Amino acid sequence: MARNKNPEVTIEKILVISENLFQTKGYDKTTIHDIIRELGMSKGAIYYHFTSKEEILEAVIQKQFKNSHDELIAIISTIEADNAKDKLIQLMRLIEQRTYKNRVSPLQEVMINQANNPQFIISGMQIAVQQEAPLFAEIIEEGIKDGSLETEYPNECAEMFLLLINLWCSPFVFESSLERVKKRLLFLRHNMQLLGVDVISDQLITDLIGFYQEIYAELEIE
Repeated sequence: MARNKNPEVTIEKILVISENLFQTKGYDKTTIHDIIRELGMSKGAIYYHFTSKEEILEAVIQKQFKNSHDELIAIISTIEADNAKDKLIQLMRLIEQRTYKNRVSPLQEVMINQANNPQFIISGMQIAVQQEAPLFAEIIEEGIKDGSLETEYPNECAEMFLLLINLWCSPFVFESSLERVKKRLLFLRHNMQLLGVDVISDQLITDLIGFYQEIYAELEIE
């Protein structure tokens, strides 16, 4: 297969094929030669865009982050609520349900295993602050206007919430017991209440802990 004159098309093909292989064979068992063979490209054509399998994985993960962001926008557009506080509560519930439904695919397992990778952490922080937080901040600002939320820091609340719940409260990023994770979630809820954004319910905490328990069981983590 000749190198595509449009590099974006070529990169997308590499990522699609690589993601499929990571899903079916697993990341560790997939070699760069497997990717080359499935693509029908020369080694040089692939190395023109990526220097290693690890770099391809990073690009695949970035693509997953973008897909999650697009899904978040789609989910928000479907929510009907009496006020912004209820909208945020529903949003977090829908996100949790979507995550639970997807469970642990081979690629998600790879992403969990990448949770101690500094570049992965930085990417997650950047996505949370630069892309996801503005969406949450917009809803918080709606809540300030309709009286369901009360804070002087909508942007900062959104950023803090997403950074802590996605990273600090994740037992995969900061390895810890589920009891410790629960205490972190309770602490986060307490601080969000103090800031005037009381949107973390007991049910959400229970569901998250239950979800993590199932992930531990599927991945055989003690």
